[in-house]
This record gives sequence, structure tokens and C-alpha cells, in this order.
Amino acid sequence: MIDVRIRTAAADEAEAVLAFWRQAAEGTSITDDVDGVARLIARDPDALILAECDGVLVGSVVAGYDGWRCSLYRLAVLPSHRRRGIASALLDAAEKRFAAVGGRRGDAMVLEANERAQHAWAAAGYRREDHWRRWVKPFA
Repeated sequence: MIDVRIRTAAADEAEAVLAFWRQAAEGTSITDDVDGVARLIARDPDALILAECDGVLVGSVVAGYDGWRCSLYRLAVLPSHRRRGIASALLDAAEKRFAAVGGRRGDAMVLEANERAQHAWAAAGYRREDHWRRWVKPFA
């Protein structure tokens, strides 16, 4: 693993995080805007976990906890920094966060077509549950 610093996002980093996701993450969401990211950080300052290498943002995971569920989103690593343990370090930080608040299970959102991500989640010990389906309704 390379020398990486794991930390939470600051309130003024929403634009930088969005730029990072455009480079490193698969897919988009209706919450992928400055207001959405800023609202996440304001509501739960420990939820957006970042990885930095030499001052460059190289990884992220959203580790949201609502008092009931531990939800994982936006696990992403810059293509140039993959397979160096960064995703593992981010998930370790997320899982420690969940354990500290009494979380009992992490639920990860993974795009069906993103095979690379599916392999990464499986390697981290997560398993697919085919008997569930996600139902969504956009409010905007």
C-alpha cells in the first residue's frame, strides 16, 4: 500500500469531491451536485471519508448511518491509484465508524453493470443479496 491519509471531508470540499467522482466513480446520481454533497457533510460530518496521497484526492466512500442502517456509497479510487490498498483503507475506516456507533451490517450500493466494483466488494467480504431490489422515487 502507498502512503495514504484517510480523513473526513470538509464543508468547502464539495466541488473537489464532485470533480473527483467524475474521474473515478461509475454512474451518476441526482444528488451529485454541490448542494447535495454540502448537505451530506453538514448533516453528518463523518459520513464522507476521503483518501489523500501527497495532497491529491485519490479515494472516497460515503459511510452513512441513520441510526438504523449502515449504508455505503461512492467507493471510488482514481484509476491511477487502484490496486494499492486504498479502497481497503477506506472500507476499514467506514467499518470502524459503523462499529463505533453500534452499526451491525453494512449495505453497499453497487451498480449492476460495474463488474470491477462487484469484485472489489466481494474481496472485502461483502456479498450480493439477490432477493432484495432497490425501489426509488426521485423527489425533484
